[in-house]
Amino acid sequence: MSGEESSAFSEEIRYLAHEEARPGQLEMIHDCLKALQQGGHHLAAAPTGIGKTAAALAAAIDAARTANGPRTIFFLTSRQSQHKIVVDTVRRINARRPPQEKVRLVDMVGQSNMCVQPFAKESPPLFSLLCSQARSQRTCKPYLTQAPGLRQRILSDPLHVDELVQMAQTHSEHGVPTLTCPWKAAREAVSSADVFVGDYNHLFVDAVRDASLNAMELDLSNIIVIVDEAHNLPDRIRMGMERRFTPTVVRNATIDLEEYTETIAEAAASLGSDGLLLQASLTSWALSVMKVCRGRISDLFRDLLSEPAEFEERRVDMERLRNIFLASCDEVEGKVGQQQLQQEHTGTVESPGQGLDRLKILRDVLLDVEIKVDADDENPNIDIDAHRIGHLLEDMLRFGETTALVYVHDAKGKEGRIISHLLDPGLVSGPVLKKCAGSILMSGTLYPPKMYADLLGIGHSKTTSRQYDSPFASQRRPIVVAKDVTTRYQDRSYENTQRIRAHLQSLCDGSPGHVAVFTPSYSMLNDYIGEGQFHGVVVRMEDRTWSKQDVDQLLDVLEDAKQAGRRILLAGVFGGRLSEGIDYHNGLLDAVACIGIPNPPPSIHQKALRTYIEERFGRANAWRYASTQPAINAILQAMGRPIRSIADRALILLLDKRNTDRTYIECYPKDIRMNTSTEPETTKSFARRFFSRVHRQSEGSS
Repeated sequence: MSGEESSAFSEEIRYLAHEEARPGQLEMIHDCLKALQQGGHHLAAAPTGIGKTAAALAAAIDAARTANGPRTIFFLTSRQSQHKIVVDTVRRINARRPPQEKVRLVDMVGQSNMCVQPFAKESPPLFSLLCSQARSQRTCKPYLTQAPGLRQRILSDPLHVDELVQMAQTHSEHGVPTLTCPWKAAREAVSSADVFVGDYNHLFVDAVRDASLNAMELDLSNIIVIVDEAHNLPDRIRMGMERRFTPTVVRNATIDLEEYTETIAEAAASLGSDGLLLQASLTSWALSVMKVCRGRISDLFRDLLSEPAEFEERRVDMERLRNIFLASCDEVEGKVGQQQLQQEHTGTVESPGQGLDRLKILRDVLLDVEIKVDADDENPNIDIDAHRIGHLLEDMLRFGETTALVYVHDAKGKEGRIISHLLDPGLVSGPVLKKCAGSILMSGTLYPPKMYADLLGIGHSKTTSRQYDSPFASQRRPIVVAKDVTTRYQDRSYENTQRIRAHLQSLCDGSPGHVAVFTPSYSMLNDYIGEGQFHGVVVRMEDRTWSKQDVDQLLDVLEDAKQAGRRILLAGVFGGRLSEGIDYHNGLLDAVACIGIPNPPPSIHQKALRTYIEERFGRANAWRYASTQPAINAILQAMGRPIRSIADRALILLLDKRNTDRTYIECYPKDIRMNTSTEPETTKSFARRFFSRVHRQSEGSS
């Protein structure tokens, strides 16, 4: 875009949150708007500082308000901490627009985090059951309370979700205090909003999407989707589709189903309706099948433990697992008659050979199971294991004819376990994104964009992508690679560990403020940091149990220490709470060290993933898509933590010589330039020269 074109286009931007666009921001708005106007998709590798949130919103709001038909923007994030940025950006947009053009926004998180009932503090599974039970039995007064005034207040001016929850507890209707459910009020307000801010699950988990869109009175075809930190989406979908089960889960599923069967049978006997009689017949059949299946599953787990293992795991053929369920049906149907069963479920008589139809019936019954939970129970059975087996069958029916579903057995726990893995997230995300009114997928590490278009199943016919230049000059974020250390397994030694610690100490010695260090795993965090004695800094190590509140408090600790002249060495893991989605504002970090390369460990799942990617996207992409690129992108995310505004500066130290190998260097963006250090003293000298020469700017300075 030429200077004149950029200036003219800038004047046309009505929904920019800033007085002037940042470097690269106009180009991103232009690219996003063009894609959305064509109902297409734009993948933006947009580095920190470009203002990608403001750019995406400016384009999406413009496209929504000039479209032929209603449009609602779904701004989806992977972390709750990112919601605040979106709400604040829309507030700034509204401050620059006339009242009649204000953008209406609804911010939502999970039900438990918005609940005003005492049981909101229960564990997630127990809360989910108690909430569902209270709503279905109409005993939740806040949920039943109507508060139209609160809904109007939500839409009148954007609220952070915490503000909404507080307001719901103090809200009055016509002068009368009205305690209402903020989650329900927010969800009902979305149909009249311009922007909805929520988690990935609202669109990329089938059951949540169907329930949400139905309650919001929205159709997917009228939704413009913005996916923030979109590099996380493939793995979020894969993790969300993991199913784990053991013989105990099958046993508990049978017990759940038995309780449900008795409830349905009593209702059928009491009311005598045809619908309940049919349901009672189906649940009784399903219970008989699960009783047989329970024994067969136990036999399978015993047999698996005696079979050869690879990576201490065993791959379980899907047909072997499916045939256990079908054989259990066969055994039971010798008593009840398959044709009768098919006729009851579908209204027609099917051929006895339609085996998968029986699995559909079993799936439907298991997913319909409801059990009662008493909040006063000391140890309630809060997991509906019948649902776990129902989802297992659902995935088997949905993806079983592809090579994208892999089952892996390991010996962990008392009985061992089987975990199902969906290798292709595009099977879930592709249909959603293709049906929506257009999408923007953005991240500072959405690199290369084509890889994510492939993995998310978007296709390339209406898809554009671009890597935007960083507004930070390379001299404000230099990268140093220590060429004398590595974490490659065969090269690990006491001497190598000591050199890594020496480089890290040199970085601390040469930096004026806080330093963050990240490792591939918690065990490596303990190996390299836990036992080390670092001078001049206080070590604060991430714990896997940390909550959002713990991280928020840590930011306050960093700020207080900075003001007091104390320095902290903050230690975490790649992909953890400290390395992604956290805003170290106001120059809280001066330097970041990245130890090792977070390649996934060898496993049957990882091996199957590479094979699948090779089949789908070619041999040249197998290792890159499955291993090396996600690893480097995790490093890039960590590298971006100290650079949160155009005023920041930071030094990056990569503590693994493999970063400059051809396998990995090609995974870095083309504009990355790397300096090298061959010993800790060189690292210290580089740091001292950098910080003496380059200082943090005040906002808006050149």
